[in-house]
Amino acid sequence: MADVPRTKLQPRPVRLVHKLRVAVTAGPDAGATCAPDDGSRLAIGTAEDNALVVRDPAVSRYHLELQRTSAGVEVVDLGSRNGTWVGNVRIERALVPAGTQLRLGDTTLVVEDAGSSVAPPPGDVPTSDNLVGDSDAIREVARLVHRVARVDSSVLIQGETGTGKEVVARAIHEASPRRDRELVIVDCGSMPASLIASILFGHEKGAFTGADQRRAGAFERAEGGTVLLDEIGELPLDVQPALLGVLERRAFTRVGGAQSVSVDVRVLAATHRDLRAEVNAGRFRADLYYRLAVAKIVIPPLRERPEDIAPLVAHFVQRLTGVAELGPLAPALDALRAHPWSGNVRELRNVVEAALVMGELDLGGASTALPRPPVAGDLPSYRDARAGALARFEADYLKMLIERAGGNASEAARLARMDRPYLLTLLRKHGLRS
Repeated sequence: MADVPRTKLQPRPVRLVHKLRVAVTAGPDAGATCAPDDGSRLAIGTAEDNALVVRDPAVSRYHLELQRTSAGVEVVDLGSRNGTWVGNVRIERALVPAGTQLRLGDTTLVVEDAGSSVAPPPGDVPTSDNLVGDSDAIREVARLVHRVARVDSSVLIQGETGTGKEVVARAIHEASPRRDRELVIVDCGSMPASLIASILFGHEKGAFTGADQRRAGAFERAEGGTVLLDEIGELPLDVQPALLGVLERRAFTRVGGAQSVSVDVRVLAATHRDLRAEVNAGRFRADLYYRLAVAKIVIPPLRERPEDIAPLVAHFVQRLTGVAELGPLAPALDALRAHPWSGNVRELRNVVEAALVMGELDLGGASTALPRPPVAGDLPSYRDARAGALARFEADYLKMLIERAGGNASEAARLARMDRPYLLTLLRKHGLRS
C-alpha cells in the first residue's frame, strides 16, 4: 500500500479577536451575518437556539461553536454529521485567526473580528463569597448568576470537572427568591439505574422489593426550592421522558403510584459534557435539552484564567487557616499559574491544603519546600501549628456534623457540602468510623 502524502500545517501568528462575527459566503444562507452581543461565543447549526441558524440540510442541529480566547478563535465541532473543514482538513478542535474560512455541509463562512473592543456590561459586578477570581471570565459568570437568579427559568451550567459547577448552582439558589427553601442535589452520574426514578420522584410503599414505606423523591423534598441535577449528561435515555414531563407539567407520579403530585421547584442542571454533541449523537433528547438550557452558564477551565490563581489560593488559605493572606504559598504563585490544572479549582484546593499540611508544594513532579517562618523559643513551626489546629478543627467539626446528621454519612456529606468518600476518610482518620 502506497504511503499517503502528509501535509504539515505551519503555525501562523494569531491576532487577538476582540469580538466574534461570522459571515456566510456560500450556501442557502449566503449573505447572513451574526455577531452576538457579548462577542465571546457563537454557536452554529440548524436548531433554533443557535446564535446563527442555517437552513443547510447538510448541517447538524448543533454543528460547531466558536469561542474567542486570548490565543485566537477556538473552533469546536460538536460531533456533527458531515464535519467542519478548513480547506481539505477536517477539524474537531482548532485555534484559527480572523479571516479563516470554515466549510460545514454546503455552507461556507468566514470568521471575522467585529470590533476593536467589547464594551463592558454596565454596573458593578455582583459578588458571591464562593465565586472567587479577578478574570473577566469569572466576572461574566458572576453577572450571569445575578441575572438568572431573579427569574425561575431552568439553567444549564457547563464546565469541566472541578470548575465549580455546584458552587455556581448554590450561588444562583442563594441569590434567588427561593433561598429560604431547600436546594436538593441529585448526582445523576452515581445513581443506580434501577433506582433513578425513585430517587427523583419518590415511591409508594410496596412499589418494589425493599420499598417498605412511602419515600419522597428529590422533587418533592425541594418543594418551593431548587433541584440541582448534577451531571445530567449521564441520565439514561429511558428516564429522560419522565424528567421532561416534570419540567413541562410541573407534576410527577411516584413510582408505584397513580396520583399526580404537583410541585413548585426551580431546576438547575450541571454537566461536564456538551449536551449539544450528545443530542447530535442521539444520547440526549433534544426536547429535554431545550427545556434545561433556557439559560446557559459556561465556566471556563482554570488553565484559561491564570489571573484567578492568586485570589483562589488566598481564599483557600483563609478557609483552612483563618488567615486572609497567601502566607508560605506566595513564592509559589508563578509555579501555580504555570500548572495545567486538569482537575481545575478542585485540584487547586487540594494542592493548597496538602502544601499547608506538609510544608511543601507538590505539583506532580519534584516537591518544593515552602519557606518556614523563623522559630522563636518553643514556638512551633507554621506547618506543625497549622497541622495541629486543622486536626483539632476537623475533630470538633466532624463530631458536631455526624451528630447533626444522626450518624448518617450521606446526610452529613450533604450538610457539609463535601464528597462522601472524602468525608468517610476524615471520619476514619479521627476514629469516628470503623
